[in-house]
Amino acid sequence: MKQPIVIIGVGEMGGVFARGFLRLGHPVYPVTRGQNLAQAAGEIPDPEAVLVAVGEKDLPEVLEQLPEAWQDKVILLQNELLPADFAQLPEATVISVWFEKKPGMDFKVIIPSPCFGPRCALLRDALGKLDIPVRILGDEDQLLFELVLKNLYILTTNIAGLKTGGTVGELWAEHRDIARDVAEDVIRLQETLTGRSFDHEALIAAMLQAFEGDPGHKCMGRSAPARLERALDHAEQQNMELPTLAQLAAEMH
Repeated sequence: MKQPIVIIGVGEMGGVFARGFLRLGHPVYPVTRGQNLAQAAGEIPDPEAVLVAVGEKDLPEVLEQLPEAWQDKVILLQNELLPADFAQLPEATVISVWFEKKPGMDFKVIIPSPCFGPRCALLRDALGKLDIPVRILGDEDQLLFELVLKNLYILTTNIAGLKTGGTVGELWAEHRDIARDVAEDVIRLQETLTGRSFDHEALIAAMLQAFEGDPGHKCMGRSAPARLERALDHAEQQNMELPTLAQLAAEMH
């Protein structure tokens, strides 16, 4: 029998990964919201991996409570993730998920999902069982670019979508100025949060590849207003101004 895999947070995304792990022959142990992590680690002290599949807002609390025995086995998949968020977990494997899973529908692949860390082969093999492509990255700089790219895609489409509605294809075809202005604010925020500078045109070109992967993807999810608020909070903490985002927030109130 292969070693078990623990999944913390059994929502839509956790369910897709669980299917892949099961098809590889790994027993999967779910840890739900109310369960005690330390107690669970006592019962499963040496899993193959611990997939943290909770939403962005619950991640800090889960990582704070993560038992020591599991800390070198963690896999993270959240959006709005940057290296500072998992700096205390040097052995973490991080996958930037580029497939969508909504209730009552099967998953939909947009582009291959890039991954970096010691458990990438496990993820590639598990998701490969479901025909979800995974691209293994070579170093931490590549991972940083991919995390910033995912943040750029999500924040640009969600925040611009608050004004434009519609799909990502329509956003770029019909509202390119708004999309670019939002994207520039988002990239500057990512640069400030990471202390690094990026090639803006390379990021925008990569974002457009994702647009082409699923042009009918709706711009605005339920969490769009919260994402805008979070971005402006980050900017305020960093004493920086994001004029386009601030204007969109003012128009919403």
